[in-house]
Amino acid sequence: MPLRLLTTGGTFDKHYDPLAGQLVFADPHMPQCLAQARFDSPPIVQALMAIDSLDMTDLHRQQILAACRESPERQIVIIHGTDTLVETAAVLGSAQLKATIVLTGAMVPAEVSGSDALFNLGFAAACASTLAQGVWVAMNARVFNWRDVRKNRALGRFEPLTPSVP
Repeated sequence: MPLRLLTTGGTFDKHYDPLAGQLVFADPHMPQCLAQARFDSPPIVQALMAIDSLDMTDLHRQQILAACRESPERQIVIIHGTDTLVETAAVLGSAQLKATIVLTGAMVPAEVSGSDALFNLGFAAACASTLAQGVWVAMNARVFNWRDVRKNRALGRFEPLTPSVP
């Protein structure tokens, strides 16, 4: 089955601007990431926006939802900033679309050595092709249902809302 890849920006797609001394958006990283990932069947890439997720509004989330609704592909990966990824997952999950939607991002930009971006992209694509219909968050080799995930900012990772029983 073909995979649709929606990009929205986030740290995944940021560049370091040495003159300004900050992370900014410029040319997208996705073409290089897809070449490195060596997908057997390249996904259909749809760039929706290039923004920091802290700047994302309800209108942006509605654009993402509309793109998912309009997608003929039923396996969708969304590249999203990690700060508000959970909020977007909730909007998509509440819509109960008949698709497998996986949101992912990166803590370190794709162009920076040691980034988690490429791994998270491949992991999310694998999740989209194997998980049941629904909305999922896939980060750093862990997958979460949209109803049971939060970003732990202090530890810089995603974790379940409900602790697991040993």
